Amino acid sequence: MSMKSSSTRYGTTAITIHWASALCVILAFAAGLVMDNSAEIPPTLLISHIVLGVAVLVLTLLRILWWIVADRHPAPPSGQPRWQAGAARLVHGLLYVILILMATSGIATVIASGAIPLLASGGAVPDFDGLVPRLAHGVMSKILLGLFVIHLGAALYHQFIRRDRLLARMGLGPAS
Repeated sequence: MSMKSSSTRYGTTAITIHWASALCVILAFAAGLVMDNSAEIPPTLLISHIVLGVAVLVLTLLRILWWIVADRHPAPPSGQPRWQAGAARLVHGLLYVILILMATSGIATVIASGAIPLLASGGAVPDFDGLVPRLAHGVMSKILLGLFVIHLGAALYHQFIRRDRLLARMGLGPAS
């Protein structure tokens, strides 16, 4: 398989960035849920959440740069209605925007709270409640979850209803 995408399949670079991003997003989301439902946040969990969030930001920016500089998206699946292709572009674009905004609001929350010096010195996790970037981060996490459900639902629809083997384009299954 080529590093770059073809007209029918994503290349190894795009596939690797996609699945690494997906894993980091899922783990960061899970850590965020645990922290949101904890009376006391373990510092190691917050540090893990921060590292995963920064990884998501780097991977998202790398992915956008990859598309701009070096690669192209495969053509939409044959027979796909124009509205579905447009919806796919919209959801992907919104995912990129929300991931970048989530990461920047997370960074702003950490800066505004003074968490880094506290964590570096072994102190307790500060209270993030009431910080505007943290409130935005929480709202965007719900938007991200909705976009993720739409994205996953569309992929499963293509795979199991349309049976157009769309997931093979992302490395899941043999190329057609």
